[in-house]
Amino acid sequence: MTGSAALFTDRYELTMVDAALRDGTGNRESLFEAFARRLPDGRRYGVVAGTGRLLELIDRFRFEEAELEWLREHGVVRPETIDWLADYRFRGDIWGYREGEAYFPGSPLVTIQATFVEAVMLETLVLSTLNYDSSVASAAARMVSVALGRPIAEMGSRRTSEHAAVAAARAAYIAGFDATSNLEAGRTWGIPTMGTAAHAFTLLHDTEQDAFRAQVAAFGPKTTLLVDTYDIRQGVVRAVQAAGTELGAVRIDSGDLPTVVAAVREQLDGLGAVDTRITVTSDLDEFTIAGLSGAPVDSYGVGTAVVTGSGSPAAGMVYKLVARRDDAGGWVAVAKASTQKSSVGGRKNAARRLDAARTAREEIVFVGDGPDGEDEFEAGSRLRPLMVQLMKHGVADPAFLGAEGTAAARVHRAEIMQELPIEAFRLGRGEPVIPTTFR
Repeated sequence: MTGSAALFTDRYELTMVDAALRDGTGNRESLFEAFARRLPDGRRYGVVAGTGRLLELIDRFRFEEAELEWLREHGVVRPETIDWLADYRFRGDIWGYREGEAYFPGSPLVTIQATFVEAVMLETLVLSTLNYDSSVASAAARMVSVALGRPIAEMGSRRTSEHAAVAAARAAYIAGFDATSNLEAGRTWGIPTMGTAAHAFTLLHDTEQDAFRAQVAAFGPKTTLLVDTYDIRQGVVRAVQAAGTELGAVRIDSGDLPTVVAAVREQLDGLGAVDTRITVTSDLDEFTIAGLSGAPVDSYGVGTAVVTGSGSPAAGMVYKLVARRDDAGGWVAVAKASTQKSSVGGRKNAARRLDAARTAREEIVFVGDGPDGEDEFEAGSRLRPLMVQLMKHGVADPAFLGAEGTAAARVHRAEIMQELPIEAFRLGRGEPVIPTTFR
């Protein structure tokens, strides 16, 4: 995407900037932190996603003349602040968990250090990106874990907005999905794309047989034919007649899936199409996928559940000021103390304690020097550092950007899943699989 991202924010970000510039506090060096107080819906772990997108959006967070003119016209801030916004560029530093990392309550997922006015304006952008993408990735990771190695594709573009569809495809891919139906996601983020035909193509033709023959003529016998427009049993027969026993796959989008899939597998084998795969795409979520673990399904396509976070469309992250410099130049920890909305002040670093089998046992958040400090992890304690520098002096580390950054996040997520305790992958509601300790 191109163009300014400066108005992808809430008005009160700019009114705070306006007031802070006026009273002289705006240039105080500050540290903001994005974290989740709890995991959504009783889940046992979360997956960080959206970091690469966020870094690119921050680079585009610049007020061009069109944005400045709109602010002037609507009297959002004083003329002096308009002039300041015209020169705004984020020039601070950002640390955080790598994209694809597992996270838990209190994990300092993103830490932004800059002047107050530079950093506070990013709140909405940070939260809208991380909350949605991490919600999708966390749901997708659960689906991947119960798919037991069978390929799974994201196909939920029609169940969300056009921009969210691209973000969801990327987050699901990081979480282990194998492909997406969304072409923009393929172009922008390098995700493999898939798709053949919908029921409309079959209904266009005079007969189902005509539709299948047309598709095979266009794409060859290895294509996937949708067999449930009319009668599934007859659809399978016609599919094999059109493509022969080399038919690539049949897709089932309705019915009592365990029963239907078993019957279709038996029928395909009886027709000699023993290598023809079966893919199912009927309103799947992690629970229906788990229920199909014993069925002869070869691959899955998931739509609504993945792009809506499978019931948790936002990850519940917040963005809080946790430290600022005083007039003498020292850091002062600050924290919100509201009931059930408290935060832990101070600059932080984080590590994960692993046991001898390299299984995660504890999330440790060190309150002190911060991510650029000199916290020394205990020798021999098997602590894995979690925070990396994502942006320095307003310039993002290119390793986390674009298609390459997305692919790296996908690899990192797969590695991290290997260190989580087996209890993390239970679908039932439960507490976070490891505790978070502040030191």
